[in-house]
Amino acid sequence: MNKLYQKSEIWFAVIWIIIYVVGTSFAENISEGIGLSKSITLVFHVVISIIVITWLNKNGLFGKYGICKPNAPSSKFLYYIPLLIIISCNLWFGVTMNLSITESILYAGSMICVGFLEEIIFRGFLFKAMAKDSVKAAIIVSSITFGIGHIINLFNGNSDDPLATICQIIYAIAIGFLFVIIFYRGGTLWPCIITHSVVNALSVFADESGITVQIQIITAVILTIIPLIYVIILNKTLPRREINEKVF
Repeated sequence: MNKLYQKSEIWFAVIWIIIYVVGTSFAENISEGIGLSKSITLVFHVVISIIVITWLNKNGLFGKYGICKPNAPSSKFLYYIPLLIIISCNLWFGVTMNLSITESILYAGSMICVGFLEEIIFRGFLFKAMAKDSVKAAIIVSSITFGIGHIINLFNGNSDDPLATICQIIYAIAIGFLFVIIFYRGGTLWPCIITHSVVNALSVFADESGITVQIQIITAVILTIIPLIYVIILNKTLPRREINEKVF
């Protein structure tokens, strides 16, 4: 792992994206095959999370990849209120038990790991590797690949509702854009990891029974606008990482 990282951080990030996406897809299919949703998926996510954390710790890379305190007070982040709004999105239309208690626990555990892994891989590895050459390109690619990565949901249980996945891809790109700005300008991934993990975990309790096409579209618009407005604010309130460097 260290040899690949030292040779090319970009290829290191790409390999991790492939491992995560392909591995998750296989684990999902096996879990469904044995009749216990997220059972194998949780194991897979926990294992690779441990591998990533161990590797980061061994090489002293926690600070580089944002596993550290922010470099600005919470007031500069508007006390993270926009993130709290995003966190609540899966509870906007009610709460229900979509799975059994066991499967709900497995699902929540897996989704917490997903929040950590996707932030480290897309915001950490990929962004940092590309930012060496161009911060703007790194922000764009990290955001778009994060959003498009949700297309995997078409093959993992949401194939009957492609519109929901399309909407998710759109607002995931906007949220990915916000998260990479928080990391780049705030120096930490913790707000992104926590928001991402909680949003994912709470999705198992989302009541989608009365959600129409119009509601899906309106929700997607709201979850796209909030991150973009928050980005504009953070770009003015957070300290720049480099002198005279402009993100936009």
